[in-house]
Order: sequence, then structure tokens, then C-alpha cells
Amino acid sequence: MLSKEYPLHDMNRVFDMFEESIAGGGCADNTTEEMLFLNKLFASLPAEAVEYAMMFLHGNKDLPSSCDEIMPLFVRFLSLAEYLEKIESLREVPIELSNEFIMKRQETVTSLDQHEQAFGMPLLGFRFNSETRDVAAADEAEPSDEESGALHLMNASAAVFVCEDPLKTALFYETKCGFKASHLEDEKMPHIRLKRDNIVIVLAKGKKQAIRPLREMSDVLYDMYIYASEPYLLHKELEGAGVKIIEALPEATESVKSTTNRQFVFEDCDRRHICVSQSTEII
Repeated sequence: MLSKEYPLHDMNRVFDMFEESIAGGGCADNTTEEMLFLNKLFASLPAEAVEYAMMFLHGNKDLPSSCDEIMPLFVRFLSLAEYLEKIESLREVPIELSNEFIMKRQETVTSLDQHEQAFGMPLLGFRFNSETRDVAAADEAEPSDEESGALHLMNASAAVFVCEDPLKTALFYETKCGFKASHLEDEKMPHIRLKRDNIVIVLAKGKKQAIRPLREMSDVLYDMYIYASEPYLLHKELEGAGVKIIEALPEATESVKSTTNRQFVFEDCDRRHICVSQSTEII
């Protein structure tokens, strides 16, 4: 259910509101593409159909049968609005955290996947082309690895961080580093799973005396490596969020002379040093 006030008849203003919300951060990487995709589909419809979509956004589900064929577009439109409102609510973290707040927050975070699953999926026979930033017939799109039948026996990996207070660490990675947290207590090791893009971190509770950064126990400098295709953008994002930067990212021209890969290092709330290194893989 929506809580914000949207204009009654101006869909362009609604999409402006969407864009402002996405610019605030914390959304899935392809949220902008989803917004552009829906915007372009609405632009191809007659004004009457757009007006019915605005009525649907404001809770009017009693629409004429002529809307039945484009109803999936109305549903995706409403889902995006709900998703962005949830993202905005997650940016607000009070100083005092009650159990009720934590449970409600977790419920909101868990529900994001239901919205994000539709992002990038075909709609009304069309698909968004991220290269041309336009729509194309869905049957002309290149099949993904999953669609082509490729089998991955190893699908993902996760680093394990032992923490004195996993909730505190989870909030740091959520509010400062753009991760989303899932609290999993139905397994043998209760833990919190953090996920952003292709990076997964598992937070497990441990005794205080055993929780020390690797650099204090061995010659290993970093507790984790993250390979990024655009380290400059991530560096600016973390810096802007107030994350402590231990080693700044060198200029591209300077890194050519370096014996190490272009990288920067930041420190998390448990004093771990995370190295973000320039990915050398061609995507």
C-alpha cells in the first residue's frame, strides 16, 4: 500500500518522483532501467490509458475491460512505486532500535526481492535494452546463461565475518555500503546475510576476545577483497557515506606505474580492512 501523495493526473511528475527516489541510493542496480522501461511503454499508449494507470496508482481497481490487456503494465507501475517507498523508509534509522523496529525493517527488506524479481523481465512483448536504453521486442533479446541451459555447479560464495554485535555490523553495511540484510535463524548457525550485487557476506556472532582483524593476527593486510569494474564510483559512494578510507584510490595514470592493481581500502565498524581492487575481467 502506498503512503506518499502522488499527483492525480500528471504521470510525468510521478516518474520525476521515482527518479529522485532512485538518486537517493539503496536500490537494485537495474532500478533505473525498470523505470525507463515503464516510462517508454506508457509513452506509447494513448492518453486515456495513461489516465487509467494513474487511477490504478491511486487505488481505483474498478477499471474498464479495455484495460485488461495492459493491466500487467499497471501492476509493474504500482510495484515500482511501492518498492521505492520501501527503499526510502529503509534510509531512516533511529538512534534507539526497538525489537518492533528491527522486525518491521527485516520484513521490509525481505519483501524487496518480490519487486526486484520483475526488474528487467519482458512486459507486453517488450524488453528493455540496457545498451540502447530503449525497448525492443522480447524475442529479439539475447538469451541469458540460465536460458541457454548453462549449468553452474558453484553458484556463489560468501565471506564469513565474526562479530561481537552482528546487528550493529549489519546496519553499518546497510546504511553506509549499500548492502541488504537477511536475518537467518532457521539454520544451525544463526547469522545475518548481507548482499549487494554479486558480493555476499555472512555475519556470525562470536566472543569479543576472538574478534580481531587479520592484520593483527598475521601478515595478511586485508580481511576481504572485492573486485569492482568501476572502483572510482564505489570509492566516491563510500566516501560520501562517511566510510573511513584507509588507502585512497590512485589516479588511473599513476596506477600504470604501480606494482599492484589499482585499488583502495576502507575500514568497517569492526576495524576490518576491505580492499576494493580494479577488476581485470572483461564483462
